[in-house]
Amino acid sequence: MAENWTKPSTRTEIIDQLVEGVDRYNPQNVGILEDYLYHQIREREYDCLPNLAILKLYQFNPDLYNPDVVINILIKALTAAPAPDFNLCLALLGERQACTNIPLPDGEPDPLRPLLPNLIQLSNLLHTCRFPDFWKTYLSQELAPLRENYTVECAGFDDSVRDAVIRAVQATFTNIGRDRFATYVNLQGADFESYVASLGWSLNTSTGVVSVPPNIDNQIKATVTRETITLPQLQKIVGHSAKA
Repeated sequence: MAENWTKPSTRTEIIDQLVEGVDRYNPQNVGILEDYLYHQIREREYDCLPNLAILKLYQFNPDLYNPDVVINILIKALTAAPAPDFNLCLALLGERQACTNIPLPDGEPDPLRPLLPNLIQLSNLLHTCRFPDFWKTYLSQELAPLRENYTVECAGFDDSVRDAVIRAVQATFTNIGRDRFATYVNLQGADFESYVASLGWSLNTSTGVVSVPPNIDNQIKATVTRETITLPQLQKIVGHSAKA
């Protein structure tokens, strides 16, 4: 998992050279990194380190700042939960993280300002596993600008969020109720059943229970801890007890 985060298999050689080499923070390369971000958005890929490099370039060169790029970086990082990618990106926003009303060079308002609190809220809901609240908030009228202008362009956004949900569920449950799980992934009826089948999980239609395959995180294993006490150590313990 860590290796895939550091260097995903989908990363191109050119991007790898930029990220690993001395040109990582060369402002002349920001266009290449931005193009790679939009490739991630179209192809449902994700590569955090080049996206962090973009934010660092914006930090060093405020004239390069592009709010649409920043919003898309945050959207991609959002679905990496429970990894801390979103907070890493947030830390590189500088003054804009505080939602300060900093206008764009052309005098237009920054579209990041009204959306940033919403994105932070969505991230918090995912990280605290409040999945039904996440979907309710995300699908609210208040977040229509986010959906209509940004996530609509992000291929497989809803499924990427569901991937984050699955990472939490399979680390916690061996069995979960159908209705509860349906609210977690925001699917119903045949769509829900098809989704469960695509995971390779089983749904008992008579009991309404979804069985989660065993994995290293959801299995409880008893451990036996043996402690060896030498005779001199035992003598010290007895001696201290006697003095007490």
